[in-house]
Amino acid sequence: MLFQVGGDGTRPTFFEMAAAQQLPASLRAALTYSVGVLALRRPFLHKVLDYDDEFFALLMMVLETHSLRTTDASFSESLYGLRRRAVKIAVNKEKIRTDSGDRVRHSGLEKHQKVLSVAFLVVLPYFKSKLQSIYNKEREAILQASLWGNEDADYFDGGETSPVPRGALGGDASRWARIRKRIEAIIAGCYPWIHAGNEGLSFAYQLLYLLDATGFYSPGLHVLGVHVCRATGQELMDTSSRISRIRSRERERLRGPPWLKALQRVLLSCIYTMLDYAQTGLIAAVFFFKMMEWWYQSAEERMSAPTVYPPPPPPPPPKVAKEGIPLPPDRTICPLCSQKRANPSVISVSGFVFCYACIFKYVSQYKRCPVTLMPATVDQIRRLFNDL
Repeated sequence: MLFQVGGDGTRPTFFEMAAAQQLPASLRAALTYSVGVLALRRPFLHKVLDYDDEFFALLMMVLETHSLRTTDASFSESLYGLRRRAVKIAVNKEKIRTDSGDRVRHSGLEKHQKVLSVAFLVVLPYFKSKLQSIYNKEREAILQASLWGNEDADYFDGGETSPVPRGALGGDASRWARIRKRIEAIIAGCYPWIHAGNEGLSFAYQLLYLLDATGFYSPGLHVLGVHVCRATGQELMDTSSRISRIRSRERERLRGPPWLKALQRVLLSCIYTMLDYAQTGLIAAVFFFKMMEWWYQSAEERMSAPTVYPPPPPPPPPKVAKEGIPLPPDRTICPLCSQKRANPSVISVSGFVFCYACIFKYVSQYKRCPVTLMPATVDQIRRLFNDL
């Protein structure tokens, strides 16, 4: 167990369940990104990316099977110290009419529940990912057909069409191609409704679990009849002894000559070591990779960042001309009319402020600033809405 989130009792909090549910998706995204980066220098790893659904499903099947077999919990649940328990409702006959007569009892998982748990954790997400890819492909084909037409859409399919003329194809091949297209079209039409129904049902279960109205966090757990509970200290201590008993029985089942048994023991020891450190190793490797990526990305950004120079000093203010109008000592007085400024306006060539009527009349007549005598036009007069 790597993490233990706070809370009282054996019932996990909503945040523990949400984190355990989202961990496989986050792990897949991190692994896919890591393999993609490594594939830039090792092109053969692109084959792994082409079949990322299959490789990740195989990896998760090994991890989930081992985790359910040894700890009665999924791969992500075991990281948070959670365990799956079969639900058995015991009915009290004397108080059968009252709700308090029913008690929920938990027991260990049975074999069929572990098998079905692997199916819900690995097989169903795999098929969901495949259906999602088929739906995306069909949606893209429909969009291209609507934009370019059917003939141009076939050209943009990326090599889906065969170079052999259509008339040269056999009847069986064309029939299977039509059946495949029809199945994909049916999937593209039904998948949004199936996905929406699944997401809505999952949201309803999560909301009820958050409100403490049910003990099942997801529909899959309800179908299996399984509650997810916190592992007690004794259960965590008994896990190691349970794993050692299972492995001892597996070693006793080895058959063959002594050299073959020795080879099998070495292989089993290697497999056991890999499985024991798979959880911690995967999480630590992904974390280390993301940390190194952030480190080098920050260094590259610092090296490629442009040099920031200090801003240049402002130009000196324009000087008052000897033949110009002198400035009054009070800054709120207009230099032209010697009255308090009304509707203040600035002339952009010099920056001095006057009454709008005064400066407009002066510039229209003399084409210059009355203080600095710099050339100016009425287009360079700017009205001020806040006179300091």
